[in-house]
Amino acid sequence: MKLNISEKTGKTYVKELDKSEQKFLTNKRIGETIKLDTIGLAGYEAQIMGGSDSQGFPMRKSILGTKRKKTLLIKGVGYKKPQNGQKKRKSVRGNQLDTDIKQVNMKIIKNGKTKLEEIFKKEDKTEEKPAEQ
Repeated sequence: MKLNISEKTGKTYVKELDKSEQKFLTNKRIGETIKLDTIGLAGYEAQIMGGSDSQGFPMRKSILGTKRKKTLLIKGVGYKKPQNGQKKRKSVRGNQLDTDIKQVNMKIIKNGKTKLEEIFKKEDKTEEKPAEQ
């Protein structure tokens, strides 16, 4: 699962989670505020803004549950309006996170002591080690 974490400056950071780290996100809903201490971002709190599943279907706040549903849309997430007054039936995900969700979008509500830029630079340096042959 990927977390897209955005801050007020407009920068977005991507954090890849493995199966053990995903457990704190299950059964959370769009709009909930969560603490990011469990994934190494001490002191940070973020609000879940949305996401998408493994096939690319977006999550929609107005749909309850975890399943994918075909709904008649007029505007909003998952719908591009070609003409005024036109409605279309589209598939969207519910507002609750589960194991099928592959991307979660969040915005920072409360900052920690260290800046996100410093935290993610440290992670990039550990990944960029050259392979010895």
